[in-house]
Amino acid sequence: MKAIVYTHPGLPINDPHSLFDSDLPTPTPGARDLLVAVKAISVNPVDTKVRARGKDAETEPKVLGWDVAGVVTSVGPEVTLFKPGDEVFYAGTITRPGCYSEFHLVDERIAGHKPTSLGFAEAAALPLTSVTAWELLFDRLGIVENGGENQSLLIVGAGGGVGSILTQLARRLTRLKVIGTASRPETRQWVTDLGAHHVIDHRQNLPQQLKSLAINQVTHVASLTHTDSYYSQLIEALAPQGRLALIDDPDTLDAKPLKTKCLSLHWEFMFTRSMFETADMINQHIILERVSSLIDQGVLKTTLGQHFGVINAENLRRAHALIESGQARGKVVLEGF
Repeated sequence: MKAIVYTHPGLPINDPHSLFDSDLPTPTPGARDLLVAVKAISVNPVDTKVRARGKDAETEPKVLGWDVAGVVTSVGPEVTLFKPGDEVFYAGTITRPGCYSEFHLVDERIAGHKPTSLGFAEAAALPLTSVTAWELLFDRLGIVENGGENQSLLIVGAGGGVGSILTQLARRLTRLKVIGTASRPETRQWVTDLGAHHVIDHRQNLPQQLKSLAINQVTHVASLTHTDSYYSQLIEALAPQGRLALIDDPDTLDAKPLKTKCLSLHWEFMFTRSMFETADMINQHIILERVSSLIDQGVLKTTLGQHFGVINAENLRRAHALIESGQARGKVVLEGF
C-alpha cells in the first residue's frame, strides 16, 4: 500500500527526507480492529511534534497521522459495532502506526460512523479535535449539557482545530458565555461565525479586554496554545474556585499560584483512553457517534479550513509547514491517493 513515512526524526519540514512517499505491507486486523480504506485525513499539531521529536538518527519507516475518514474493508473476529462497507471517522491511537497510508487499522471502540451529510474531507477534519474538545469541556472542566448558566468560558486559541469545535460545543450544547481569542481579522470572523459571544485578541492583555466587555472574571478557561505565555493572565482572569484546562505542553508550570483562588488544573489528552485501554475506552466511540448525529442535525458544522489536495509527501510537507507556522485556521485536510 502507498504510505508517507519518515525515517529521520528532527529534520526540518523543508527537507525532502522529513516526509517521503513509500510502500508498506497492508496490515491485518486484530480481534477488535477495523481495516479501513483511507479516503481523507487531516493534519494536527501532534503530527508535527512527533515528527520533530528526537535527533537526526535513522529509524525504521514510521507513519504519522491521527485523523481519518474512510470505508471499512474488513473486520476482526470480535468486532460488533461495524461491518465492511461502513463509512467511519476516527482519530486512532498514538501507540500504533498512523494514517498517512492507503489502509489503516483502528480499534472499533474509538471509531464512529461518519456523518452522512458530510464528504470524506469534511469528516476527516473532525475526530481528534471533537474528542479532545468534548472531553475537555464535559469531562475535565465538568460542564454538563444544557448547564453553565451564569458561568463563562474563555477559549485561548479559539480559531485553531480544537478551538473551532470547542467553541461550537460550548455555544450549542451549554448555556456558557463563550469568549474566544483570535488575533487576525480572518480568524476573528471565523470564531464569531462559530458562535462565540465575544472575541478578544490574545496579543493584548486578556483581563483588561474582558473587563472592557464588563466581564470581570470567568469561571472556566480552556487554554489551547502557549499556556506558559498566558498563565499569569489566566489566573488573574479566573474567578475563585474556577477551573483551568489545557492541552499543550508548557516547559514549566508552577501550580502554587493557583492556591489562593483555589483554582483547579486539568490536562486533556485524548490518547489517554486508547494508550491505557481504560475501562471507559468505548466512550470515544460514543462521543463520535454523538458528534456525527449533531453534524447531521445541523447543530455542529465541519471545521475544515483548508484543503491541501491529494495525500502525498509533498502536500503533507506543505501542511506540516502551515501547522508549524501557527497560522492555520480550522483544520488542514488532504483527500485521496
